Amino acid sequence: MSKNVRWVCLFLAAAGFDSVAAADSCKLRIGLSFPTERSATPLDGRMLLLISTDDSKEPRFQIGDGLKTQQVFGVDVDGLTSGTDAVFDGSVFGFPLPSLCRIPRGEYWVQGLLHRYETFRRSDGHVVKLPMDRGEGQQWNKAPGNLYSTPRKMMIEPSSEELIRISLDQEIPPIEPPKDTKYVRHVKIESKLLSKFWGRPMHLGACVLLPHGFDEHPEARYPLIINHGHFPRTFEGFREEPPDPNLEPEYSERFKLPGYNRIQQEYAHELYKTWISPGFPRLIIVMIQHANPYYDDSYAVNSANVGPYGDAIMHELLPFLEKQFRAIGAGWARFTYGGSTGGWEALAVQVFYPDEFNGCFAACPDPIDFRAYTVVDIYNDKNAYYAEGPWARVARPGTRNHLGHLSSTLEQANHRELVLGTNSRSGDQWDIWEAVYSPVGLSGYPKRIWNKVTGEIDPEVAAHWRENYDLRYIMERDWSKLGPKLQGKIHLYCGDMDNYYLNNAVYLTEEFLKSTKDPYYDGEVDYGDRAEHCWNGDHSRPNAFSRLRYDVMYVDKIIARIQKTAPAGADLTSWRY
Repeated sequence: MSKNVRWVCLFLAAAGFDSVAAADSCKLRIGLSFPTERSATPLDGRMLLLISTDDSKEPRFQIGDGLKTQQVFGVDVDGLTSGTDAVFDGSVFGFPLPSLCRIPRGEYWVQGLLHRYETFRRSDGHVVKLPMDRGEGQQWNKAPGNLYSTPRKMMIEPSSEELIRISLDQEIPPIEPPKDTKYVRHVKIESKLLSKFWGRPMHLGACVLLPHGFDEHPEARYPLIINHGHFPRTFEGFREEPPDPNLEPEYSERFKLPGYNRIQQEYAHELYKTWISPGFPRLIIVMIQHANPYYDDSYAVNSANVGPYGDAIMHELLPFLEKQFRAIGAGWARFTYGGSTGGWEALAVQVFYPDEFNGCFAACPDPIDFRAYTVVDIYNDKNAYYAEGPWARVARPGTRNHLGHLSSTLEQANHRELVLGTNSRSGDQWDIWEAVYSPVGLSGYPKRIWNKVTGEIDPEVAAHWRENYDLRYIMERDWSKLGPKLQGKIHLYCGDMDNYYLNNAVYLTEEFLKSTKDPYYDGEVDYGDRAEHCWNGDHSRPNAFSRLRYDVMYVDKIIARIQKTAPAGADLTSWRY
């Protein structure tokens, strides 16, 4: 019995399946290959086999957490030549079913996809293979250059000994870059720091929302606000044109709202009207583009695995933007905000660069205290996937709704990532946390915070996380130095029924902040009653609507902070026209 088959058998047994030997006895094999016209040279990457019962869209767009996910299997390929099959059999790990052998006999829509990797020779001496972002924001199912097959409806018979062959005869085309407008500009620079780290040219980008009257007031210098978050193709949520009256309404499954795409256009147009209205403060808002080989976002900090993104953003990108777009360029006139990933980043850059920002507004932040790494205490729990007693073993939840109804477990989410990519290469949430926070392993890839299969936590890696990225711990440890620099700058918001349990870490951080002395933190922590991810402090609107108002929600507080803290002689007038 092969090692892979043996492991799948053990997994099936642990999961309570009736046939432990199924993975070894199953004869089903599916081979994925690509023709020479797609690539005459060998390719590296992650080969994915997708199987679906739903013909409403391609299987590659149907993989996710929750009950509606379809099936995926994955294998690494190194130097795969055209015409050579990457073979999937009962030994290949899958999600949500762990083995091809568990698929019931029947007809399914089947598709193959190759997520292509390239080789990086990093400055730390490690050579790694990773998927470079190609303008899509690290989405394996949309990445230009990835090869895939046209979905086929076919019979799957686990007992069949015939090799089913599928050719990846399609290629995802390049993405057309967005065009500049009067208000929105797109900037891209090569980063010397990141290029040196990765051993190849690396770039940072920005989507810049310019203030009304920017061209007409060349003497004005403006405060700068960074909106952190996931990869923005352009400045999202800003629309000069009224909503499209012919827009076909789309239903939002998340918010249970019909026509949510029209609602988004309405709010985007409202932002435009507010932005140009008389008396509205003239500011610059920037969305940063920092997709990297691990994720659609770097978390805006220096990292042993991802690179010196914190310093690259602060010391390369921001000076470039502030010079080109006439920002004031001083810490008292810089602010940052964001939600979820962006919420963590907003607090992180405020903590790690305390003099360079005058306030952060962090909504539904990713775990800011690793004693509540969603539902795991990485310092005291032994297993991430299960709470265990002398007799009982209970799965830890992964996602919930506002009533507490579960849609996935933490184990399921991590196993899905493991299928999409080994060595923290799924391009998804748990893997990027690991890539950012962990030390480099002997292989050159991130050290696992826990065994991705079993959930067993590595206490040495957890200790590294605490000292370098546990934001609550770092603030408490260094408060005598950080406190005077952070006083009045920290604003935290979270729904008390956050879908990913992110409120748990906010509670723990609030306990610390409200206990601070010399000085008192003098900021704000607020919760939305039964509010889900990503509540941002708006008690007057449901989540579905308040999330569309991030870009104006904190402006009044920002202006009040500027007026209170600006140094003598600071420019408080040139940008108030």
